[in-house]
Amino acid sequence: MATTRPRVRWRTLALPNEHGAWAFLLEPALLGLGVAPSAAGVALVGAGLGALLTQHPLGLALADLRRARRFPRTRPALGLAAGYGAVALAFVGAALLLGARAVALVPLSSMLPVALVQLAFDARNRGRDARAELAGALALGALAAAVVLAAGGPWSVALALWLVAAARNAPSVLYVRARLRLQRGAAAPRRLVLVAHAAAWLAVAGACIAGALPWLALVPFAVLLARAASGMRPSAPVLAARTVGMLEMAFGLSTVAAVLLGVWAGL
Repeated sequence: MATTRPRVRWRTLALPNEHGAWAFLLEPALLGLGVAPSAAGVALVGAGLGALLTQHPLGLALADLRRARRFPRTRPALGLAAGYGAVALAFVGAALLLGARAVALVPLSSMLPVALVQLAFDARNRGRDARAELAGALALGALAAAVVLAAGGPWSVALALWLVAAARNAPSVLYVRARLRLQRGAAAPRRLVLVAHAAAWLAVAGACIAGALPWLALVPFAVLLARAASGMRPSAPVLAARTVGMLEMAFGLSTVAAVLLGVWAGL
């Protein structure tokens, strides 16, 4: 009797199902290119995209191999991961050929252990763990610094934009997770969310005082803090998860726009 071979759902293998990951890549890319545009920087953004795409199928394949079992998806996932990884390395090579300084790879390589933390959670089918999501968000934030250094920008600017990306992304992960938990009637770390946002505002304020960031950068982080305080209220309106995600993307792009406007206008 003939057996039907299970179909491989290529789309679920090829694309991350965490929509926030795209924002965590887009925001630092826009920050870096907005402050220090260059062809080499664009190539590094391509490398970041390749790395982001590699993580999802590689995590699935490692989860299968960890259980010492092979599923119909295992080999295709490994193939996709290898292909994406090759693309990422090719973009890194292109960035160097286009004139990127080798020092631009320092922020990316320094975040490799953090990225491996996320991958380790993926291999245990715990990719939605808060620690995994935080690791992914922080690792992608290094892209802003790499793009600036690739264009010959100073470390002070690179580190300042890296700080902006981290201060924006990490509290956002905590907020979205807590907001969705509260809407389901589950317990959530309200105080941690508010402390994280306040710490982000203070960190950005310190960078502004030091002259590394424009004062306008403080405005969106104050808005994010107010958003967190409002969203953590017991009486906060219930929103669909998709709506919460879209609002976060809007807040993120507004933050990028404010920082770039401050840099360009010297505000």
